[in-house]
Amino acid sequence: MIPVTESTDPALVELDAWSPARILEALWEGQLAAVRAVGPALAALEHAADAAVPLLAAGGRLVYVGAGTSGRIGVQDGAELNPTFNWPAEQLVLMMAGGEAALLNAVENAEDRAEQARSEIAAHRIETGDVMIGIAASGATPYTLAAVESARAAGALTIAIANSPGSALLEAAAYPVLLDTGPEPIAGSTRLKAGTAQKVALNLLSTLLMVRLGRVYRGQMVDMQARNEKLRRRALRMVCMLGECSGAAAAAALAATGGQVKPALLVLRGLSAEAADRALIESGGSLRLALK
Repeated sequence: MIPVTESTDPALVELDAWSPARILEALWEGQLAAVRAVGPALAALEHAADAAVPLLAAGGRLVYVGAGTSGRIGVQDGAELNPTFNWPAEQLVLMMAGGEAALLNAVENAEDRAEQARSEIAAHRIETGDVMIGIAASGATPYTLAAVESARAAGALTIAIANSPGSALLEAAAYPVLLDTGPEPIAGSTRLKAGTAQKVALNLLSTLLMVRLGRVYRGQMVDMQARNEKLRRRALRMVCMLGECSGAAAAAALAATGGQVKPALLVLRGLSAEAADRALIESGGSLRLALK
């Protein structure tokens, strides 16, 4: 049986003969349906996060693995965690079938290389305490499936995100997340509905993980790295708002903490920069707990 993502939607078989306006409307409706498909998976995402948070808090790595569109979506989600939440580079592994070259160009047969995936799991020393997210629309991609199976055998916590019910990837992972997006408007083109649903689900999951790990406070990305002028202005605004202080006081606190928002807010409460760092370590990185 072919994956549902490879099947044809009977309502759209004449799509290429339609007017541009009608084609766009059909594609747009498919995108809306893709977002709705994430709703039934919220509980599964929550359960996966519940299991992952203590492992990541203890120093475990977050590993993304995929091929083609799914792999690129996973890499994008993972790559944004460091600048947005200051997620440590040493706690992030991005596995893409075909390597970095496949991010911009299709690499022939890369997704079929199951043995390559197993070798990469061994090379990265994926083990107990690590958290892997495997993404595949069909749920049958050999590279992704082999990576998840090998990681689970090595003791890692495994999460699978797939768009085909009953697929092998969902069965292989400890925490399966089904995004039942059905047939694509163009059969097999999973950059459409499946890809959109995967992007939404990964956004939700990774953001929930970062919130639970204390990297968000009062709706602000307080662990953000202020690497350019725009972000330095944002850090100043955050400290002014959250610390209820003047710009001059916020600037002084940020200067004392190397531009870091969380310790700067504790400095405003009267702590030294060193004491602020210690308070955050003792609170597990939670600004809310440290402020108490």
